Amino acid sequence: MSVYLVTGGGTGIGAAVVARLRRDGHDVLACGRRPDPLEAVASETGCATAVADAADGESMAGVVGEALARFGRLDGVVTNAGGHGFSSVGDTTDADWSGSLAANLDTAFVTARAALDALRETRGSVCLISSLAGLRAGPETAGYTVGKHAVIGLMRSLARDYGTAGVRANAVCPGWIRTPMADDEMRHLVADGAAADVDDAYRRVTRDVPLRRPAEPEEVAGVVAFLLGPDAGYITGSTIVVDGGAHIVDVPTLAFG
Repeated sequence: MSVYLVTGGGTGIGAAVVARLRRDGHDVLACGRRPDPLEAVASETGCATAVADAADGESMAGVVGEALARFGRLDGVVTNAGGHGFSSVGDTTDADWSGSLAANLDTAFVTARAALDALRETRGSVCLISSLAGLRAGPETAGYTVGKHAVIGLMRSLARDYGTAGVRANAVCPGWIRTPMADDEMRHLVADGAAADVDDAYRRVTRDVPLRRPAEPEEVAGVVAFLLGPDAGYITGSTIVVDGGAHIVDVPTLAFG
């Protein structure tokens, strides 16, 4: 049995990761800013919870300390907290920019930094949740895109600097996943008249994806569980894309079907 810390653990991918790790028999401390979603996940999975801002260094040092006090060790961290940054460069204010980087990059950096000493002790693992936006650029998502690109750079730095201590670091880049945050984006398409409802919006945004559908959060959670576990013991510095094949599509050939 291992011990894992999952930030953004109250909803979406984070909640699915918590559920998967608990189902695999591990102890999990789910961290998030909102107590109600965390309590719901705890009720369903039996995980421990901690209410904290993953971008705040003092708070995350306390969360790691809580994990060690409760379980005696820490074997892995999943930096899943993120969001914000949905505007073009010209429409992004200084406050918006700072907020998007805090949500998407600082949360990963601060959490990983807080956990490093504990992970050295266990030769543990960090799994950073980036996004397909960490490899590509969508319209009017400047802050989110830059933050998620930077998460991959952070992962590589962790892998390079701490591999000699046995610490592994990898990133997962999901495409469209059925999560509350993605549902909100689908509702924008519905409001703009581009889709009849949320399900139709998901069909439209995945119509050029080879698998022709969004993923479920549990499908991402399975990849995360693999990267944290012993079967991935010689994988570090890698970026795993979970997007139904979207990243391989040659956009100029779409007209050919």
